[in-house]
Amino acid sequence: MSARKNIRSIKGFSLIELLVVLVILGLLGGLVGPRLFDRVDLSKVDTALSQVRMLRSAMGTFRLDVGRYPTTDEGLSALLYEPGSVRGWRGPYLSDEIPLDPWGNAYVYADEAENIQGFALYSLGADGAEGGEGLDADVGFTK
Repeated sequence: MSARKNIRSIKGFSLIELLVVLVILGLLGGLVGPRLFDRVDLSKVDTALSQVRMLRSAMGTFRLDVGRYPTTDEGLSALLYEPGSVRGWRGPYLSDEIPLDPWGNAYVYADEAENIQGFALYSLGADGAEGGEGLDADVGFTK
């Protein structure tokens, strides 16, 4: 008989106790969430840098075969498809299609640049516009 009394005396959580727990979880989520989103944004910058390095490597192989980098008119598609007037092309130099940057924009390529590579290859960053600071900054090898 005493076992039945113990079972009947067990009570669940009150609504107020559940609300307090939910508020605490919400506060913790509000503190941790923004830090996680910052990490996601930083990982997009790292991904853009990795893709630019991969494209730059393919450009180097193109240059070894052809003797020059693709022209601005040929663009990055010269890494996948043979331009009509090119001798020595042994591509494709990429195993897949040319990737978009992590923000969904095409990479910018120009064959005339005043940097060591002799070409500009970069992402426009999170804002999709030239220049910018922080996450909006261009990522890659600019003029």
